[in-house]
Amino acid sequence: MATDEIRTLLEQAFPDGSVEVLDRTGGGDHFHVTVASAAFEGVSLVEQHRMVNRALAAPLGDGTIHELRITTKGTGTT
Repeated sequence: MATDEIRTLLEQAFPDGSVEVLDRTGGGDHFHVTVASAAFEGVSLVEQHRMVNRALAAPLGDGTIHELRITTKGTGTT
């Protein structure tokens, strides 16, 4: 799976946010995503990661994404 496809899915799920996608091994199935979005404000880290997993449910479910590392952060000031 191309990083652009993952980026598109995440940008659709978090339209206000910034998204970075890194293919960790070059093989197209191990990724690290970083998502910053106001949607994460006041939400636990576990729920933030669940939100990202939901956005990528199809490629995670069919095995296209074999391994996923997630970094999330809110965009507000604290």
